[in-house]
Amino acid sequence: MENSRKGPDLRVNIAGIEWKNPVTTASGTFSPRESGEYYDLSRLGAVTTKGVANVPWQGNPTPRIAETYGGMLNAVGLQNPGAEYFIREEIPYLRQFDTKIIANVAGHTVEEYCETAERLYEADVDMLEINISCPNVKEGGIGFGTDPQMAAAVTREVKKVSKKPVIIKLTPNVTDIAEIARAVEAEGADAICLINTLLGMRIDVRRGRTVLANRTGGFSGPAIKPVAVRMVYQVRRAVSVPIIGLGGIMTGEDAAEFIMAGADAVAVGTAALIDPAAPVKILDQLTVYMEEMGFQSVSEIREYFRD
Repeated sequence: MENSRKGPDLRVNIAGIEWKNPVTTASGTFSPRESGEYYDLSRLGAVTTKGVANVPWQGNPTPRIAETYGGMLNAVGLQNPGAEYFIREEIPYLRQFDTKIIANVAGHTVEEYCETAERLYEADVDMLEINISCPNVKEGGIGFGTDPQMAAAVTREVKKVSKKPVIIKLTPNVTDIAEIARAVEAEGADAICLINTLLGMRIDVRRGRTVLANRTGGFSGPAIKPVAVRMVYQVRRAVSVPIIGLGGIMTGEDAAEFIMAGADAVAVGTAALIDPAAPVKILDQLTVYMEEMGFQSVSEIREYFRD
């Protein structure tokens, strides 16, 4: 007799878009063609692209990546070929796969964010993720995401030009992450993604110089997971919109921990730089965990948390 037993229902709804499962890639760690050599992209609930700007960005000088205890530092500087190339070359390739496409949007000014968002509104992507960790060149380089008013302004203006669901990606380099989350929700954010990288630095004591040419960089990897889980927990209690949690997820149980903290979905980043197939392996591990625990849906993971 054929075994008709079905596994758990992994579907999640993020701002009106149904994903087949709660796993996506983290922006900056996913390249469609390169990642697709290691696993079928159709297996993921969504894929989140590298940052897309209105024009090509050259990025920062090298060296711009370095290992450190429990993770890595990067100061790539959101190097990208620009929106025109992304629309012409990347989207058609990604549309070969049965997964949702989230385009990550970068900008140095509100106008740049809006110009890119407007161009992508006409493109065949499912959602926009707005990276408000970018420096505001009109305000002396302060990150948009570190000030509630600036974060709110970006959200408000992007929502005016794009009717696609807008995910706001929050920086952890703030005093009160919940305040920022409430500010972007109030201006129409359809979902929130957190956390982006922490700010870090390494010095080569033999050379007497910083390891990164940019001096500082974004710190990611398993060492930041407790900070990320705490921030997801705080934001879940501050807003009602869906949350995509990330920050040091290396296993399926790490993903479950974020869901218990309040995330509706998770993104895998640094783990994929160690093992390119990490996103689907983590998905498989999450499925096994749910089966072992007897969970029939992703929501049951969160309900199991005894806060």
